[in-house]
Amino acid sequence: MVRFLKTSGILACLVLLPTLAYAQASITGVVKDSSGAVLPGVTVEASSPVLIEKTRTAVSDSEGLYRIIDLRPGTYTVTFTLTGFSAVKREGIELSGTFIATVNADMKVGSIEETIRVIDVTDVTGGFVRDWSGARASEKPDPCAASANGGCIRPPIKIKDVRPHYPAGSAGGNVELVAVIDNNGLVTNLDVTGNGAGGPADIGLADAAAVAVRQWEFLPTHLDGQSIETKMKVHVSFAAK
Repeated sequence: MVRFLKTSGILACLVLLPTLAYAQASITGVVKDSSGAVLPGVTVEASSPVLIEKTRTAVSDSEGLYRIIDLRPGTYTVTFTLTGFSAVKREGIELSGTFIATVNADMKVGSIEETIRVIDVTDVTGGFVRDWSGARASEKPDPCAASANGGCIRPPIKIKDVRPHYPAGSAGGNVELVAVIDNNGLVTNLDVTGNGAGGPADIGLADAAAVAVRQWEFLPTHLDGQSIETKMKVHVSFAAK
């Protein structure tokens, strides 16, 4: 009987050891867009020096849920990415034992970009205006409004385009701007951020670019069928002949 009990104890240890070895920490959560709707298809990466592969990946399901399991104790960074949205990063997440960390994310629509080239003052396109603002009256319903999940984006559609005038006597250069397009499709804020090479933009070129961009109009960006504010990066190249 004594011999049987000892054997049983050894078997119990053999059964329990694998269970304990795989009882590790995990990271889970829900991903939503800025409207509060769940986001499926988001790539979620948990990275840490303690991982042999350095990064463990999961994808959010139809309910925006994700789960990354079997994580070793250590400090983690979790990154959320999805086309059309700005990446979200959560750093300094400490895991130990069998702890389950809940890391949720709200993702915002990413900025859009436009590049235009302006030739010197003899260029016939300088200051040229294209106006399709009548398109507002015939705007069709957004199919995103019928989407069951979040993440349905309709990018802004330009309906009034004004090209900058080339400043007389200028040697040319580049201007970088960031425009805020409100939920009515109007440019409500505009910042000149530099010349694209780390330096300040030429004042005359910056003024010419800003005067034109402030007049732009759009059918606004839609997220899940609702108009939202968005940002646009504008790159303007002034080229002398």
